[in-house]
Amino acid sequence: MLDVAVIEDPAVAAVSLDPVRARLLAELTEPASAAVLAGRVGLARQKVNYHLRELERHGLVELVEERRKGNVTERVMRATAASYVISPAALTAVAPDPSRAPDRLSARWLLALAAQLVRDVGALITGAARADKRVATFAIEGEVRFASAADRARFAQELTQAVTSLIGRYHDEGATGGRTHRIVVAVHPAVPRTKES
Repeated sequence: MLDVAVIEDPAVAAVSLDPVRARLLAELTEPASAAVLAGRVGLARQKVNYHLRELERHGLVELVEERRKGNVTERVMRATAASYVISPAALTAVAPDPSRAPDRLSARWLLALAAQLVRDVGALITGAARADKRVATFAIEGEVRFASAADRARFAQELTQAVTSLIGRYHDEGATGGRTHRIVVAVHPAVPRTKES
């Protein structure tokens, strides 16, 4: 089971977003049969079986084992990942495009950049999984509490200068065998976390 799987196919995204199927996926981080799941989610076993077949057909659950119980074969299923991210690639026609309005101070542009980041890293994860390789990435996260809007503006200016300086120092356009990496740095107001999030 993967820690995170990226959903890029619109049909798979639609299947995963069905509330009953999403609940079954959440329950299937540990293997279970349709009979066990039916008791947990309060649905008839036949209805659970129907949803499991759809999830399996779209690669969201997999067969772990089959158990013979009398004249019935019980199928034990498990989610293919502990969690899923739907890539903006699943909505290609309406996916945000940061090149449409490159405004460094716009929250909507930041969201478009984040969507592109999810799409790109999702594609890297998918490709790496097929090649049975890992993706070399780096991320940094932190929080800063500004005393004033002026401090926030100065921070943004200094951060821009620092990142620009680092890029200037390490970027080598002519490096034979070099690989281009993308950098995204974002500053936005923190959203208070609840127990659910």
